[in-house]
Amino acid sequence: MKVYLDDERQSPEGWQRVYWPEEAITLLKQGIVTEISLDHNLGDDEHGTGYDVILWIEEAVATQGFQPPLIRIHSANSSARQKMEFGIR
Repeated sequence: MKVYLDDERQSPEGWQRVYWPEEAITLLKQGIVTEISLDHNLGDDEHGTGYDVILWIEEAVATQGFQPPLIRIHSANSSARQKMEFGIR
């Protein structure tokens, strides 16, 4: 499954769109995600950002041996995109 986290943009064809970090994390926990594309700003910072998904993946890799899917960043927020890209290296 390909997952597209974004509050505004339409997902590309063949991708499952989710709006909030916890939705993406739930799918990641199920082990069914083969590719994920993340936006940073999701319209409600109290609800979280795409970076929260990166943080969850980092922790799951370190503590649970989680095998992350291919991760893409499509955020227009250049400073947040750099921070997220650094997190997936």
